[in-house]
Amino acid sequence: MFPAILTTVLWSISVVCATRSTRHLGGAIANLTRLCLAMLLLAVWAYGFGKGLSGPGLRWFLFSGFVGFGLGDVALYEALPRLGSRLTLLLAQCLAAPVGALIEWLWLGTTLTLAQIVAGLVILAGVAVGLAPRSHLHLDRRHLFISTIFGVLAAIGQGGGAVLSRKAFLLATHAGQSIDGGTAAYQRIVGGIGVAAVYFGFRWLRGTHARGVSRLEWRAAWPWVVMNTLGGPVLGVACYQWALSTTPSGVVLPIVATLPLAVIPFSYHIEDDRPGWQSILGGAISVAGVIALTLVR
Repeated sequence: MFPAILTTVLWSISVVCATRSTRHLGGAIANLTRLCLAMLLLAVWAYGFGKGLSGPGLRWFLFSGFVGFGLGDVALYEALPRLGSRLTLLLAQCLAAPVGALIEWLWLGTTLTLAQIVAGLVILAGVAVGLAPRSHLHLDRRHLFISTIFGVLAAIGQGGGAVLSRKAFLLATHAGQSIDGGTAAYQRIVGGIGVAAVYFGFRWLRGTHARGVSRLEWRAAWPWVVMNTLGGPVLGVACYQWALSTTPSGVVLPIVATLPLAVIPFSYHIEDDRPGWQSILGGAISVAGVIALTLVR
């Protein structure tokens, strides 16, 4: 369970840094920049210490990146401005766990014990309590429907990407080989960065690209971009792949689903965002679920 918990901490730091970098660069540039930097850093690891673009699970890791880093992130960034970060993460993170567990059960035949299922549901319940909207959405039915679809697609991208990674690890194991988390993360980002680049170009051609960025803004944004990259696509995803290599996605994803709550202390110290009692209560419920999930079999 340790790599899954470490993933959550690293991604929490990454989310806060991403918020700071997008204030300087805009979401489209900040996202594509972090992916390019991450691919460069992961390539150094993969070709220097890992297996590069090789191994029996390569095509599945590429497909996992296409689904997760590519389609999933595109949907996530479409949902964020419509629903806001709290509701988007609620949809994406909470739905990713049951989606991943369902796909892995139907496709790979992986089953969970009743105790693991109950613990996972407790985690998701805590996230729901901590992030439940305190006011009604000021959206008409059409916009609410479209926003919800993007949130669901983001969850499918994350859950589906996790299961595809599990498939890749299983193939490597059956072939008597091992794939480290850094190499898996590199192979995934190679599979997904093309989707992000095509989408960026599509927005550019449509004239919906963010405003120009000055040299001063680039200078101010770079530290946040680097920390976002290290905490997210590099170290965070490497730990995520490490977790998936040893644990079913139906167990890993509920732990990662606590991300919107785990980010609270980081946002408090960096952005002075003070949590309310509802966030604290949800966090306590989720932490109890994580502890239970590490103990049950």
